[in-house]
Amino acid sequence: MNGPDADRPVGAVPGDDRPAPGGADAQPVPSRRSGLRNPERAVRGLGAGTLSLEALVLVLAIQPIRVVGGDLGGAAIGTVVALAVAAVLLAGMMRRPWAWHAGTVLQGLLMLAGLLHWSLLVLGVVFALVWGYALHVRRVILG
Repeated sequence: MNGPDADRPVGAVPGDDRPAPGGADAQPVPSRRSGLRNPERAVRGLGAGTLSLEALVLVLAIQPIRVVGGDLGGAAIGTVVALAVAAVLLAGMMRRPWAWHAGTVLQGLLMLAGLLHWSLLVLGVVFALVWGYALHVRRVILG
């Protein structure tokens, strides 16, 4: 190859004085930033929002379960209310690292409440999937 481009490395763009990718002067690629000003706060908000939504759905699900499902006794209603209260309390404690583990346990307890009524198992599976996604987003953003 003759001419002004004869000494340009393979893969270099004409008019670009930067070294070719992968060459001896290649710089390491910096880690990808999330673009969030405060990633920890954003992730806490995601966890708190998920748990708050779960508590709201649990409380609002009591009456339809009673109407459609029939036998939802006092113990089952008390369990649903207790799980909703626990979700609200955990939503307020998302600054603490153990709250994420407790949120995972809460999802398991909701699925276990499916022994009281099948619809609680369905809610438990749905919110366990949502919680799993929140944990995935947390892992991706915070590393």
